[in-house]
Amino acid sequence: MFTPKTFLPVVLFAALCAGFKSSAPQLPSNVSNSLSARSALRNIASSGRLSELRWPDFSDYRTHVMNFYAVTDYGLVWVHDNQPTREAQEAVQVLSQADRKGLKAEDYDGPRWSERIASLQKSSLPEEQAHFDAALTVCLMRYVSDLHIGKVNPRHFKFNLDVGPKKYDLPSFLREKLINSSNVQAELEQVEPPFAGYRRTQEALQHYLDLMAQKDEGPLSIPAKAVEAGAEYTDASRLARRLQLLGDLSSADADSENTARYAGALVTAVKHFQERHGLAPDGRLGVETLKQLNTPLTFRVEQLRLTLERWRWVPYEFKQPPIVVNIPEFRLRAYDSTGSVGFESNVIVGKSYRHQTPVFEREMKFVVFRPYWNVPPSIQRSEIVPAIKKDRDYIAKKNYEVVTTHGALVTSGSINDDVLQQLSGGRLSVRQKPGPSNALGLVKLMFPNEYNVYLHSTPTQGLFSQSRRDFSHGCIRVEKAAELAAWVLRDKPEWTLDRVRTTMQDGKDNQQINLTTPRPVLILYGTAVVDNLGQVHFFNDIYGHDAALEKALARGYPYPS
Repeated sequence: MFTPKTFLPVVLFAALCAGFKSSAPQLPSNVSNSLSARSALRNIASSGRLSELRWPDFSDYRTHVMNFYAVTDYGLVWVHDNQPTREAQEAVQVLSQADRKGLKAEDYDGPRWSERIASLQKSSLPEEQAHFDAALTVCLMRYVSDLHIGKVNPRHFKFNLDVGPKKYDLPSFLREKLINSSNVQAELEQVEPPFAGYRRTQEALQHYLDLMAQKDEGPLSIPAKAVEAGAEYTDASRLARRLQLLGDLSSADADSENTARYAGALVTAVKHFQERHGLAPDGRLGVETLKQLNTPLTFRVEQLRLTLERWRWVPYEFKQPPIVVNIPEFRLRAYDSTGSVGFESNVIVGKSYRHQTPVFEREMKFVVFRPYWNVPPSIQRSEIVPAIKKDRDYIAKKNYEVVTTHGALVTSGSINDDVLQQLSGGRLSVRQKPGPSNALGLVKLMFPNEYNVYLHSTPTQGLFSQSRRDFSHGCIRVEKAAELAAWVLRDKPEWTLDRVRTTMQDGKDNQQINLTTPRPVLILYGTAVVDNLGQVHFFNDIYGHDAALEKALARGYPYPS
């Protein structure tokens, strides 16, 4: 089983099992026999609500809480002799530091535990002990689940990623891993995603939180015209300090930039900044570059937090090393058996309006050389049929042909009224013939899915020079498609890169080559990526998925399931 140690970005990755086997639990020695405490715990658990929590409604965890306490006949677990147990105190410490994980300590009552513990130690009321016990149980269940699979189910956003197989049996986890643990923090760290990219993103988050604590000099001025290298810029010194703060300019170079001229190391640093933010690294201080430079650090922190949430949605294990596309980065990476990137390429993804590339996971099963392009029904209806109505020879001019639903040829010439009517009604289909002008180029890599989305080459290579590349109808165009095809077929020695290229140019049409072993393909979405060198790259939220996730998280518990 392949478990990547380095993985995406969205890039956006020691895996754990998806759950824990239930066994006869070893009950803690401190379980209280107080009838009043048991009654209070039973009432809290069955109600699914505890008013003193930051988020009182835990109805989505109600069954878990009841199952957890049922084993002890609703005896106290985290309280002994009016004191929180050692395990409880360790757990409270972890919950209070949840911000370091990209979560928010407030969601797990982080700021409230000190006062609760002080109150507990002064009181012998069973009801207060029960409330403390239940509060810690609910907060721990939330924390474990949030850290392991995320707060919001990705299916809420119509992302076809399944976190179900990874879910823990939360009552068993708390009983078997925490209430008698010698190291609660270590146990809780084991629930996190096992990916190196995830850990790097956490480290970057902490770094940006530290940056936020420094003095903010305010936004840089935006001139009417872009500032070219060598020109004067009144905020050059402040720009140098900003770039030093963000890590794009060394301290020595920053100290030397005390003039009003934009030149030298400052230009080089701006190019580095531009490259990290998905901009053309031309060194010009234009509106978009200055907009990114003026983006508040609070916004960058939120991008990192949202990316960490999405890391938790990713499968922890793969049968084979995956191929990953990070949509906002316009980048594809293929991983090898060591978890390292073995191949990468720029890509073009779906347009932000109406043709967004979906987020999902499937298995690549075959490669097709010189493919037909089977026009999707939506494009046939909205684009092809209207074009035919204007020009009955449109099909012939565009190298298309009309076929039945079973692929039998109807015509590749002029379209009469009967054929047009059947095309309008969806009873006939359109496909483009193989060849250099085919919309799919000369090779497509298939991972069958309900979206009709796949990886393919393209005859319009010029678009890859653009820094923002959302131009397609949803499929993913690969700049180095021939190299990718050779990569996925590399366990077939006969399929060298030269043979791949020859087959693309001169091979037979629609030739299918099956992969020896299917390979996972993940289409993901991450606007913050931390590379192997620890450099943080930020990208625009082209589809608005960050905004939607941020809005969902702001609602608090219970989150959409």
